[in-house]
Amino acid sequence: MQEMSDARQAIAAAGAAGATPATSPDFYAAQAAIGRAETHLQAQEFTRARFAAMQAKSHAAAALAKANSQHAEAPPTQPH
Repeated sequence: MQEMSDARQAIAAAGAAGATPATSPDFYAAQAAIGRAETHLQAQEFTRARFAAMQAKSHAAAALAKANSQHAEAPPTQPH
């Protein structure tokens, strides 16, 4: 299902940008939602799986945006 793939990629991008479940409620929610999507998919509840995957992607996008904005706000490091 394309939504699952998109959600997993969005979660991976947020994680690569520094989001963690401990520091980002959106990243935590994204991981929980993808878990629900996988459970629904295994139960052949495709509409529910699709909806949970879309939620996961949305939360992951928010986590990525926040992680990127935090990096942009961080003061530049000085070379040694």
